Amino acid sequence: MNHDEWLDFADHEYVKLLQVLSALSPDAWDAPTDCAGWTVRDVVAHIAGAAASTASLRENLRQWRLSRRHEGDQLIDRINDVQLAERRDSSPSALISELSESAPRSVIKRRGTPHLMRRVRIPTDTPGLGWTTVGHLNDVVYTRDVWMHRVDICRATGHPLILTSGHDGQLIGDAADAWLVAPGSPKGLSLTGPAGGQFGSPDDETPAFDAIEFCRALSGRGHLNGVRADIVPF
Repeated sequence: MNHDEWLDFADHEYVKLLQVLSALSPDAWDAPTDCAGWTVRDVVAHIAGAAASTASLRENLRQWRLSRRHEGDQLIDRINDVQLAERRDSSPSALISELSESAPRSVIKRRGTPHLMRRVRIPTDTPGLGWTTVGHLNDVVYTRDVWMHRVDICRATGHPLILTSGHDGQLIGDAADAWLVAPGSPKGLSLTGPAGGQFGSPDDETPAFDAIEFCRALSGRGHLNGVRADIVPF
């Protein structure tokens, strides 16, 4: 997908996530998720903080400066700590309200990133990412992150995970294609479920996985034989 298509998907993913959050019971926000040590409420606090960061360069730099006060080897973990700490006392309704306001601004800001800026290469300390471009981070990785957290929240709360081939299937397919070009990956891949499909050049030895479980394994949330968690960032 191109830049504009990715941001269309990002916008739609925020809408789908907010629909899920608006339907959760008060108790559901305390449910533990696949993100170690994080409840549903913590996950939403992170998403809201990340959306605010990508919506404003000033806010992005502010979170980065504050992250230096937190412990941890990885910058992304320290920034996450800032986002959670600042929203520790926010109610579920306040988090939904903040995300409803910052998510559209995030998409607008990311969509308007100048072409030359999108080509700038930057170092990261995120496993599977290494050096990347601003464009890839803004378009692909941030969109995958929100999508994966919607999966986290639905799994934690029992809320139905609504999947479509046109939206979820595209996001999963992009991750599958990225995995297939990594050294040591097979030539083809078969993913089952409503958002699955055939990828690469399938043959008699093509591995088959549930599409959601495949993405969970890629992101380090689960384990599947032959699927490493440090190749495709989520």
